[in-house]
Amino acid sequence: MPTVGAVASLRGAYPRGVTRSYTIRTYGCQMNVHDSERMAGLLESAGYARAEDPGTADVVVFNTCAVRENADNKLYGNLGHLRPAKDANPDMQIAVGGCLAQKDRETITRRAPWVDVVFGTHNVGSLPTLLERARHNAAAEVEILESLEVFPSTLPARRDSAYAGWVSISVGCNNTCTFCIVPSLRGKERDRRPGDILAEVQALAADGVLEVTLLGQNVNAYGSEFGDRQAFASLLRACGEVEGLERVRFTSPHPRDFTSDVIAAMAETPNVCPQLHMPLQSGSDRVLRAMRRSYRSSRFLDILDEVRASIPDAAVSTDIIVGFPGETEEDFAATLDVVRRARFAQAFTFQYSPRPGTPAADLPDQLPKAVVQERYERLVALQEEISWAENRRLEGSTVEVLVATGEGRKDGATRRVSGRARDGRLVHFAPGTATPRPGDLVTVTIDYGAPHHLVSDGGVHTHRRTRAGDAHEAGQRPGGAPTGLGLPGFGKPAAEPVAAGCGVRG
Repeated sequence: MPTVGAVASLRGAYPRGVTRSYTIRTYGCQMNVHDSERMAGLLESAGYARAEDPGTADVVVFNTCAVRENADNKLYGNLGHLRPAKDANPDMQIAVGGCLAQKDRETITRRAPWVDVVFGTHNVGSLPTLLERARHNAAAEVEILESLEVFPSTLPARRDSAYAGWVSISVGCNNTCTFCIVPSLRGKERDRRPGDILAEVQALAADGVLEVTLLGQNVNAYGSEFGDRQAFASLLRACGEVEGLERVRFTSPHPRDFTSDVIAAMAETPNVCPQLHMPLQSGSDRVLRAMRRSYRSSRFLDILDEVRASIPDAAVSTDIIVGFPGETEEDFAATLDVVRRARFAQAFTFQYSPRPGTPAADLPDQLPKAVVQERYERLVALQEEISWAENRRLEGSTVEVLVATGEGRKDGATRRVSGRARDGRLVHFAPGTATPRPGDLVTVTIDYGAPHHLVSDGGVHTHRRTRAGDAHEAGQRPGGAPTGLGLPGFGKPAAEPVAAGCGVRG
């Protein structure tokens, strides 16, 4: 795998004056979104430019997910749509990375022989080298590593936002949930050193970023690799000392590792947002055992009680799987009971479907689709009722909103602007005479709570223009300079430091 310095050697690989363009199509979780930022940074460090029109890109990269239902069919369908363009322009290159690439490997080039590059979750940094090698050799390059060699956050990044940034604190997962394929694709948990994480957070804040989200497959297990069970709480408190950083979020924690010191750190660190996303998966203890989830429903509810005692205004969201093999009506009723008691602000609900390679796929008593669908609809209806009631409780309250892009699909028609409150709720508001930009902060009074958002039509009370808003308006993005992990480097070091990314990301 190339080092960051090795990326520089690829510059000039194409004829002088020719700049190849790229586009990245991202599927799946926040980890994949952040990985795509790294892929973009690597490509731009190697001399590529982001395609203004994705349909005419010289290089198309698919960053895939293996968790979603029918992920493989969707990938091959998308690859099929690109085949005529590839036939018409043999110099065009197609690369497939991410979790599905890690799982399917050579299957991809067998089913779609027009693909040029296949790379896995452990060798994102190889992308520019593999593209050049495939172009030079006129043959597909497949490189899948079994373990991490270079932590992704040591790579350049092309950040998508001027005001919010992802910061990965760990990769991989040590859990063995029977429905989940992630551990086999992302590997065992690897933790970054706290100093390296804080250096990245400080660099983002210095560039004007207001909000950081700490990422990990099991984010609150952070520190297990180096034997510090309080490392995550300490990290949250340290983020509270970063000048200019106004909002800190994290996702996703595991109930097993949710401890009182983390709750105290959340409550006592002003810039840690009153928001918690914690997957329940099922309210049935019998199903939780079958899932190999190492907590029970009573423990889950105890955590929520402790969170709300310390942070009364916390908005809690969750993930729930309906129709796990062997789930009975009694099991499902237990899930509904926990949902009623938990009063989630939002729940991401999924119908179970077998994932090849997971233990649950081979379990007996797979449920009929009609049964799963009917239970799913009941759960969604209950959660909609709860979400609506919880949002209506906020009517008349004043909230601070970080103005965002792409949050309000109907903003043009409604003449509203959208953003997120500190608790993560989506707010659509009428700006009145104010002209807030993405990255600015406003305060508004909530007039109406809908099941999935809040509405304010009374105008803006306060509008704070920020450096992030300035950067967004100017088309600038954080520099994304790589930070070390303390892992060994590979390859010959670069003679001079290499600039990470282009520094401007539209």
